[in-house]
Amino acid sequence: MPRIKDEDIQLVRERARIDEVVEGYVTLKSAGGGARKGLCPFHDEKSPSFNVRPAQGFYHCFGCGAGGDSIKFLMEIEGLPFAEAVERLATKFGIQLRYEEDGRSSGPRRDPRQRQRLLEAHAAAGEYYASQLGSAPEAQVARQFIKDRGFDQAAAEHFTLGYAPKDRQSLTGFLKNKGFTDEELVVGGLARRTSGGTFDVFQGRLLWPIKEMTGEIIGFGARKLYDDDFMAGKYVNTSETPLYKKTQVLYGIDLARRQISGASQAVVVEGYTDVMACHQAGVTTAIATCGTAFGEGHARILRRLMLDHDAFRGEVVFTFDGDEAGQRAAVKSFEGDEEFVGQTYVAVEPRGMDPCDLRMADGDAAVRELIASRIPLYRFVLDNTLKQYDLDRGDQRVDAVRDAVHLASAIRDVSKVDAFLREVAGRIGVEVEQVRAEHQKIKGKPAASSRRNAPAAEPASGAPAPVASGPSFGAPQFADEREALKALAQHPHLARQFAVDLDEDDFTHPVSREIFTALKAQGWPEKPDPTWIPRVVEALPEALRPILSRATVEPLLAQESTTVQVVSSSIFRLQVLTVGRHVADVKSRLQRTNPIDDADAYNRMFGELIALEQQHRELREKAVGGVVPS
Repeated sequence: MPRIKDEDIQLVRERARIDEVVEGYVTLKSAGGGARKGLCPFHDEKSPSFNVRPAQGFYHCFGCGAGGDSIKFLMEIEGLPFAEAVERLATKFGIQLRYEEDGRSSGPRRDPRQRQRLLEAHAAAGEYYASQLGSAPEAQVARQFIKDRGFDQAAAEHFTLGYAPKDRQSLTGFLKNKGFTDEELVVGGLARRTSGGTFDVFQGRLLWPIKEMTGEIIGFGARKLYDDDFMAGKYVNTSETPLYKKTQVLYGIDLARRQISGASQAVVVEGYTDVMACHQAGVTTAIATCGTAFGEGHARILRRLMLDHDAFRGEVVFTFDGDEAGQRAAVKSFEGDEEFVGQTYVAVEPRGMDPCDLRMADGDAAVRELIASRIPLYRFVLDNTLKQYDLDRGDQRVDAVRDAVHLASAIRDVSKVDAFLREVAGRIGVEVEQVRAEHQKIKGKPAASSRRNAPAAEPASGAPAPVASGPSFGAPQFADEREALKALAQHPHLARQFAVDLDEDDFTHPVSREIFTALKAQGWPEKPDPTWIPRVVEALPEALRPILSRATVEPLLAQESTTVQVVSSSIFRLQVLTVGRHVADVKSRLQRTNPIDDADAYNRMFGELIALEQQHRELREKAVGGVVPS
């Protein structure tokens, strides 16, 4: 069978930049020294260990050991044979491949350009459908549908909507005139073959192109417009093809990927028009599944885009209808919530409206407010769980407690479990000890109340020991405080421009708070001063001096390219946590405030929340790479 010439393979390796190839699947951030880093797409991980070195043209994961060049990466992530991976990269980077017979195989010949041919056919189909929507008299019914759903021509063009004519061979004839074969159209899901010939799959329907992250069309979603449509479903999608796998695609991901990555938020809606409505309203992180429930494959896509790990917690916001089916969907998503390290929320419009209906009824602001009013998914599931019980009856309260505490096992952040159990107790109207006891029965451990005086956990390896009762300063939740102290102690002259925005409230542990107070009291030096740290040490209690000494010499974990970036990034990460706490406080107050009875207070808090969330996003962006020196 034909074999790609060796010199052309080498040319692909030279031109196919590894970082450009990887970024089609993984969000990469600078790791210093010319390297870039992200979450490994080949194994589940919470912290990024996947490194890309563009200068060397290689990637390597320190977690699972995967590594290689751009060809190897595409082979592994797409499950492609070597030749097809080379062909796809050649197409992407504009390289014309040459083939030669290797004389080693008498098996069936594979078209080495099949995928590219199918992509070209879909691109041509998308252009054809779009032209029909824009000009064909028959497409007036589709144009009217778009208008009736609150969208104008510009929106239709932005989302590249199209119309499939009722003529059974309209698209087939168009594509065959362009040189595509019946076999290519059938394999690609654009045509179907019957005893009477080859016919268009979609006829008389409004179409939404379904695209990969790169913007290439791989399938279509189609909406019924006529009563005599031979397809029964109101919405149908392209069937499974070599291009289109419904469990691995998200509608709108091509438009939303950068916004999702930048904001670390994804809004999962239920339909194509809902995606359009959200984007038109300014919620540009909205995406939707294509004819299937949100699953593991979709979760992997979002985790990679959001760089979802312990230091930067993203948000996944599901929107569900308020009816029984929507509630079941929420419960199903909650059961799969461990896919995300980030926080998972649900936004349900009280009247049962989806984002598209809501936008038509109340405008763009209402859509934004719907997403902003999101509540933790566990709370939504708890509400629906408790509705099943008559909490005025003692036996029903016992049953409600037993049912509710099972939800705690699905909460990823163990530090929040006790707060959840307290919430359960308050909602049901029982003592919190009863709820804790039921929860511990599930876990098979002593009740939490019996552990109140237990010794603090051992500090993490390499972390300073606690100096007082309570949580250890070496515990993982204080990692950012430790890093900030190290940055302040080791480079105070560089940190001074950022330290002026810090105060004691940024440090939640008594150890870090007291050390910061002592550092601040000495005044931040304008240049390196070898006498500065000794003066601070002398001002500290004896028990805290070893901790500051260790902070002064222990290497910073950040890997930014310059010291200023390392220092600023460490401080910004600390501020991210502080503002995050303020956001949580305002959300908590907002949820306990009746927007009708106390409208002024509710609106004031809502405005405060918007401002805090904007500040939170800006700090996170700064924390990613620190301040680049001018």
